[in-house]
Amino acid sequence: MDFRFSTELRVRFAETDAQGVANNSVYLIWFEIARIDYLARFRGGYPELRAEGIEALTVESHGRYLAPTRFDDRLAVHARCSELKGARFRFDYSIERDGQAVADGWTRHACVDGDSHRPTRLPTWLAEAIARAEA
Repeated sequence: MDFRFSTELRVRFAETDAQGVANNSVYLIWFEIARIDYLARFRGGYPELRAEGIEALTVESHGRYLAPTRFDDRLAVHARCSELKGARFRFDYSIERDGQAVADGWTRHACVDGDSHRPTRLPTWLAEAIARAEA
């Protein structure tokens, strides 16, 4: 998969388990870090969506663990956004350490009105910005 965006992070000690391996639950947090950094490139990102009264809910997630990560590992979390349809969109991720894939996955999201929680379309300004970034 072709990724045009990535963000860097380091495995924190608190993210590891008794075996010294990053706990499986932190991968979803790392996906979120990449997703928020990805969106920040576009007119204020997620905070701007919220200011416009829109929330982007995570409605589904999947992760696949390919190799263990440990405290102080430096990771690149690659992200791309696709399948923008009305209120829904999807993010795909690949996490690498020194160029080797250690995990991948995806999350699916739905935009809702912040007050009523009824589905609402992804704003045109963001859909167009994402389409340009992924072209």
